[in-house]
Amino acid sequence: MSASGGTKAIVAALGANLAIAAAKFVAFLFSGSSSMLAESVHSLADSGNQGLLLLGGKKAKRDATPQHPFGYGRERYIYAFLVSIVLFSIGGMFAVYEGYEKIKHPHPLESWYWPVGVLVFAIVAEGLSFRTAIKESNVTRGKLSWKEFIRRAKAPELPVVLLEDFGALIGLVLALAGVGLALGTGNGVWDGIGTLCIGVLLIVIALILAAETKSLLLGESAGIDDVEKIKKAVVDGDVVTGIIHMRTLHLGPEELLVAAKIAVEHDDTAGEVANAINAAEKRIREAVPIARVIYLEPDIYSEAAAAAGTNPAKTPGGDHEPSDTNTASDSRSDSGADDD
Repeated sequence: MSASGGTKAIVAALGANLAIAAAKFVAFLFSGSSSMLAESVHSLADSGNQGLLLLGGKKAKRDATPQHPFGYGRERYIYAFLVSIVLFSIGGMFAVYEGYEKIKHPHPLESWYWPVGVLVFAIVAEGLSFRTAIKESNVTRGKLSWKEFIRRAKAPELPVVLLEDFGALIGLVLALAGVGLALGTGNGVWDGIGTLCIGVLLIVIALILAAETKSLLLGESAGIDDVEKIKKAVVDGDVVTGIIHMRTLHLGPEELLVAAKIAVEHDDTAGEVANAINAAEKRIREAVPIARVIYLEPDIYSEAAAAAGTNPAKTPGGDHEPSDTNTASDSRSDSGADDD
């Protein structure tokens, strides 16, 4: 997995979660706190999630085969989607169940210093992991807001780790609040309420992750900036006079397919067109290095054909100008929008 996949952030989160899970479980054994049990399962599930992300990155490196000619880059999307399922089922639903049981059958906490001490340790450890994820994300985030980065990122690992660590920190605060209120009031129901809140939080994060990774699995176009770079690289103003229409598709986080119908003049020779296509492919790869699979189809621009078509933007000789659909190419709700 490349650096853009956030390997450092994943490994940091994995180490932190394993240590935290062990500490939380020990605290649960000594205190009987349901918040501690829910949080230990949460950290254990997160550890498994980081393992899935690393496994997905390794499998995605496999070479293309006749059965899978475009390679296995989307393995990373599949394993990121599995993470959301694990987080929802093991982390969220288990915590909701434990919270409900504790509210229904409350009991006082024992050895209160165990859960409090472990929660403080966990907050520090998760904070360090979260800081690593932020530093890794800032390398590729650019000027995007955090919301835009999570929605637009083509590599799923960093958004997954960011949301997991953020959810873990909020969950720890909720657990600490539940334990504190249970100790202060002597009523174990508060511990159950804290656990229930943790479960709801994890389910919400899991649903967000599922929505984001589903869009990536379906296939997303290149980002707006890359689309514009590709368009500028295709047209040479000599043989290639314009783009009739173009489609882009991520075959993986770091591999892009580009397919375009390009306009040439009717009196260009086959040799001139072939040389122009080869030159355009070279310019595209220089402008957008992840554009590794490129198909350019020459056609003769015809205003009459464009006017006769039911959809001029998708017929030979269609509109050369970029359409407004490009602005939606990074939207999860409109993923797969055409780059006409």
